[in-house]
Amino acid sequence: MKGIENKIMLITYADSMGGSLQKLDTILDTYFHGIFGGLHVLPFYPSSGDRGFAVINYDQVDPAFGSWEDIDRLGEKYYLMSDFMLNHISVRSREFQDYIEKGEESAFCSMFIDWEQFWPGGEPSKEDLEKLYRRRLNAPYLTFRQKDGKEVKLWNTFFNEQIDINPYSPATQNYYERNLSTLAKHAALIRFDAFAYTSKKPGTNCFFVEPDIWDILEIGTKPLHPTGTEMLPEIHADYQIQQKMASHGYWVYDFALPMLLLHALLSGRTDRLVHWLKICPRKQFTTLDTHDGIGVIDVSGLLSDAEIDFVRERVDRFTADAKPYLTVPGGILKTSGKKARQYQLASTYYSALGCNDKAYQLARIVQLFAPGIPQVYYVGLLAGKNDIEALKQGAEGRSINRHNYSEEEILKAVQSPMLQKLYSIMRFRNKYPAFNGTVSVSSHAAGILKIDWEKEGWHTSLYADFSDMSWSITCSNPAYGDSRQIFSS
Repeated sequence: MKGIENKIMLITYADSMGGSLQKLDTILDTYFHGIFGGLHVLPFYPSSGDRGFAVINYDQVDPAFGSWEDIDRLGEKYYLMSDFMLNHISVRSREFQDYIEKGEESAFCSMFIDWEQFWPGGEPSKEDLEKLYRRRLNAPYLTFRQKDGKEVKLWNTFFNEQIDINPYSPATQNYYERNLSTLAKHAALIRFDAFAYTSKKPGTNCFFVEPDIWDILEIGTKPLHPTGTEMLPEIHADYQIQQKMASHGYWVYDFALPMLLLHALLSGRTDRLVHWLKICPRKQFTTLDTHDGIGVIDVSGLLSDAEIDFVRERVDRFTADAKPYLTVPGGILKTSGKKARQYQLASTYYSALGCNDKAYQLARIVQLFAPGIPQVYYVGLLAGKNDIEALKQGAEGRSINRHNYSEEEILKAVQSPMLQKLYSIMRFRNKYPAFNGTVSVSSHAAGILKIDWEKEGWHTSLYADFSDMSWSITCSNPAYGDSRQIFSS
């Protein structure tokens, strides 16, 4: 099993590039040799919904995708990341089904959060409910009927196939220990999905509640210590939380970069982007797109509401053909005392830029030079357009950015000259020593971005002009000392 390297990571579902893990392995060897050092395979376990995120059990690979042997073969070529849901479990899991069967006599009873027992008065006050950081307009619980006929209300943050679990319960901690110990044998990095929702406490917003969240992270990471497996916490929120996580030594995501780059490319301004690149954490993974869309909440405080609206409105114009098929555009977020607002943009990154090759190529190149390790989502790897047909057939909104590619579709996509140049730059990013050194970000004029990397005489620089989306990459090495242009628009 390979350890984490400063090389680009691909994000993909097990069946999104060819239909299986074995086919994924072949396709990466055939079409993308040298482009990736890491691989994040989105949940590949048996699941009852949410495209894998309602996990039934973690101790096997869904036979539809392959086997642990397939996972381990990939783990010999790439450093692997796999997902663990610290906050919730499938309602089809044996633990939850045992609870429904036996009620308070179940060994797993304490895993689940009784809504009425959680609140001191049996129900939240209007003020309590308003405080909650939540992904739905109604109160976050579901009602279940146990075998003896008793009805129970249980905390439910996300979808009907998922039920929240109590991280302080001994039964939950045994569940963590058992499953995380298994995953740690196969992956160098575990992503804690939706972990900030685990810190539930009456009278708070029940999201990233301190100091509770740090205790919960220690509970969650404890099973990883024996193997040295690292943890990447997934959180969409104010950028200052990412900075706080980084200050505790954790890996973090740069979920602010996607919207900031859209703003720069659509407006021609780079001041907001430059500011962020100067202050963002260095121990991070960068993204432009993920399976969940393009995060909006992550740039709160980095872009003004008017600037966010500018980006959203421009993207809405580019993606207008999808709007009739999206019941709730991009998901919603409800926060204390505020109206529900758009949580993310439902679009591929290529479509969000109006399928403009120049803009898309520059966006990816900036990501490759930004502080951190780049993650590239498989749809973005192929400059995929919005999957309107999936929406027409009734798929949920996020399916717009989750098209499954056949090998024939991949072969056609990779012939794009724009992508071929991008792949060459990705290979350069993986191999050039300067990217393991120090980075500096500057801008000498409006619309200009310059990023420099240097290590022991190795130096590379990106110079980009967002007014016309022109750019150039230069590099030098200690043997010759000269600086030469190796790529340009």
